[in-house]
Amino acid sequence: MFSCAKAYEDQNYSALKRACLRKKVLFEDPLFPATDDSLYYKGTPGPTVRWKRPKDICDDPRLFVDGISSHDLHQGQVGNCWFVAACSSLASRESLWQKVIPDWKEQEWNPEKPDSYAGIFHFNFWRFGEWVDVIVDDRLPTVNNQLIYCHSNSKNEFWCALVEKAYAKLAGCYQALDGGNTADALVDFTGGVSEPIDLTEGDLATDEAKRNQLFERVLKVHSRGGLISASIKAVTAADMEARLACGLVKGHAYAVTDVRKVRLGHGLLAFFKSEKLDMIRLRNPWGEREWTGPWSDTSEEWQKVSKSEREKMGVTVQDDGEFWMTFEDMCRYFTDIIKCRLINTSYLSIHKTWEEARLHGAWTRHEDPQQNRSGGCINHKDTFFQNPQYVFEVKKPEDEVLISIQQRPKRSTRREGKGENLAIGFNIYKVEENRQYRMHSLQHKAASSIYINSRSVFLRTELPEGRYVIIPTTFEPGHTGEFLLRVFTDVPSNCRELRLDEPPRTCWSSLCGYPQQVAQVHVLGAAGLKDSPTGANSYVIIKCEGEKVRSAVQRGTSTPEYNVKGIFYRKKLAQPITVQVWNHRVLKDEFLGQVHLKTAPDDLQDLHTLHLQDRSSRQPSDLPGIVAVRVLCSASLTAV
Repeated sequence: MFSCAKAYEDQNYSALKRACLRKKVLFEDPLFPATDDSLYYKGTPGPTVRWKRPKDICDDPRLFVDGISSHDLHQGQVGNCWFVAACSSLASRESLWQKVIPDWKEQEWNPEKPDSYAGIFHFNFWRFGEWVDVIVDDRLPTVNNQLIYCHSNSKNEFWCALVEKAYAKLAGCYQALDGGNTADALVDFTGGVSEPIDLTEGDLATDEAKRNQLFERVLKVHSRGGLISASIKAVTAADMEARLACGLVKGHAYAVTDVRKVRLGHGLLAFFKSEKLDMIRLRNPWGEREWTGPWSDTSEEWQKVSKSEREKMGVTVQDDGEFWMTFEDMCRYFTDIIKCRLINTSYLSIHKTWEEARLHGAWTRHEDPQQNRSGGCINHKDTFFQNPQYVFEVKKPEDEVLISIQQRPKRSTRREGKGENLAIGFNIYKVEENRQYRMHSLQHKAASSIYINSRSVFLRTELPEGRYVIIPTTFEPGHTGEFLLRVFTDVPSNCRELRLDEPPRTCWSSLCGYPQQVAQVHVLGAAGLKDSPTGANSYVIIKCEGEKVRSAVQRGTSTPEYNVKGIFYRKKLAQPITVQVWNHRVLKDEFLGQVHLKTAPDDLQDLHTLHLQDRSSRQPSDLPGIVAVRVLCSASLTAV
């Protein structure tokens, strides 16, 4: 997987390392030089920074000392607790850090072969839909011979400082990492999908049922290899990194390093008691300042847990920044959780697998409204439909759908300034079962995301069977940028972009005709259908000029609600649109009746309640039941 990582800025690690070894020189990265431009995108430097190689900082430099651990990391001078928290989470997952730090044994210093060291390292990050291989040299910024950014407990361990340097190179400079977003780093380390959760919504601290439900979701993400972080919102500038009486710090990202149900009691009795406590372990990237409330390192609550259980949980009494607390207390004191779930798309897994559709798109500006793709959010009704549109299908009676939209990350450099995110979001509309062309009028809104100026926006929703259109937008019209849309469903969704506004004209149009009218037929439901002892298992078929749209079967009712739509581009206006109702049977379906719809030009949403009739072509007679149909017609093919 990672041998396929794309070389960032076309720098090939193997070729560059071979060249350095052949010339017997240490690598110096021309794309991220040891200058102030790699440190800052604005402002002037503080104390004099000296770039040093690890061999000039300590005697025995190593990538890892006694393996990799979440205890290795300490935050430096830049405000990147969010990145250090993500690294702490990463360090607890061997399968994940070995993806980010590829060939780590080959990259490790070898004291027995000093000539094999070339001062070059490479790391893999998932960026905008693909893994990229980022190369750095080993020159690190120091003041008074101390690393000024992320560093390890051990002075001779450098994995975290080098990973941070590669990430800073991606971002443009070290200063670009100041005040970033943990969710972004978690996604960049895994290729997963981040889901933010606001703990202040829904009374989680007091509503035990909701809290238990959330804990099960957090536990599932953790047990399946996902990464999690938590924070306490800082409302004012004075709140930033203010310490609360309980020892927690506001405006500060904590890594979640364990989630588990803890058995209370001692000895055999503990196995027969069902009492378990939902608990979570967190780590402060500062490597100190811990929670001082219940279940903190020295609290008496630990007497309720057996010694073997405490050892299994790794409970220590050091001020190392890591601590346990109950999930109830977490919901009481913390305001936000970010879950980065690894989406399982493997058919060989015992766990739930997902089907992923991944599409790249862009908001682009054009003077022609039909070619403009930067219409802004729904507040701008005149231009809203001038945005990219994507159609997908839910093929089960109901399905959980995960949707993520990510804008292309912007670099912060001295030449270009701070890379700012656009405010982005998306709406999802339930549309006709056979829609092939772009939407031009509002339909039923099935779901919508928030609008926020973050790199990615996520939505998890339950949708009934049918066809849907996603419209991703910037908040304001006229803003341009690239984005990545990811849609996860249980079965393939056939997600694709809708590019055309109406049926294309071809060389055959003059011979076969071109549509004169668009008709949208919405069958709401039926009543009084021919009944059976258990009720009818009915469905409806809409027919127009050789095209059919069929609803799902409504079981056991003589008053079904079909709520099915079809859209038809009509050439033969004299032919009626037919709506048929059928009863689903094991051997052969039973015809329950039909209606013919004569569509007038510019028929505006008239609701028709029509009696079902038989299929006699001369003198049709009424059958039991009525059907409710709404029809919208227009001579303008872009009216619907």
